[in-house]
Amino acid sequence: MQTKEVHCFIVEEEEKIRLDLFLKKKIPHLSRSFIQRLIEEENVKVNGYPSEKDFLVHKGDKILVITYPLDKLKVKPEPIPIDILWEDENLVVVNKPAGMLSHPTLNGEKNNLVNALLFHCGHLSEIGAPLRQGIVHRLDKETSGAMVVAKDDYAYLGLSAQFRKRVVKKTYVALVRGIPHKEEGIIKGKIGRDPKCGKKMILGGRGSHQAITHYQVLKKWRNHSLLKLHPLTGRTHQIRLHLHLINCFIMGDRMYGGKKYQDFPYKLKRAMLHAKSLGFFHPKTEEWMEFEAPLPPDIQNITNYLNLGK
Repeated sequence: MQTKEVHCFIVEEEEKIRLDLFLKKKIPHLSRSFIQRLIEEENVKVNGYPSEKDFLVHKGDKILVITYPLDKLKVKPEPIPIDILWEDENLVVVNKPAGMLSHPTLNGEKNNLVNALLFHCGHLSEIGAPLRQGIVHRLDKETSGAMVVAKDDYAYLGLSAQFRKRVVKKTYVALVRGIPHKEEGIIKGKIGRDPKCGKKMILGGRGSHQAITHYQVLKKWRNHSLLKLHPLTGRTHQIRLHLHLINCFIMGDRMYGGKKYQDFPYKLKRAMLHAKSLGFFHPKTEEWMEFEAPLPPDIQNITNYLNLGK
């Protein structure tokens, strides 16, 4: 059993400094990138609630940090089958299945993508270590589809820069309850943490940042539609929240699907969202590359059912 480390701080002066930088000063043996991971994984709470790494701390804020000693944080390879879309010595592109975490958290989950790829590849970039080896972006546990993972540090830095500069082209498909009024359009809305529920994001919440999503209707039925989505930004739960603004709700989404999230003849085991394609410049060869992950059986089955007009 790993022993948790708990750090508590009260901001004594009006610091006007980012949360991650404040914690770096207070816990110097932790790297800034690791502190940012702790924040992203909601192991840092400000006044009882998760926050963002760029949140500006204020006098009187109470900050709680939960972590483990660094020498205890080890991710072990596991022989888990994984669908490889493409691979070379620098990176690997996978079709992540729904139900699999992109990487473990401090709770020590197994059966995640990093476990699988460490077994398959033998090594991954350690810049995101110790829990996020090779992970330059991630998909929610329930979301399936295309992901790229860096095997070495050069690839990690190159891919990370492309995500940061919004060079990477990401396309999703979603089965939703509702039909947009327009065949295609752009959705805008600032997204931040819900102060009442730390795991949830809301429009205009704590530490809000602008988010932009382009959508296109691929197919319509009586009460449902299949949408293609291109997020121009990468905010947490962006697609799920933005669809609310056009009165569409991802089928099977327990958190954002509304009271009728399970409004379907049979039980849906997850939110019907799939990362259909991913495009980026290879960090070493500089060649533009695009990969497509086929629709998973659950989304295809629902599409077939709706096509029957039932």
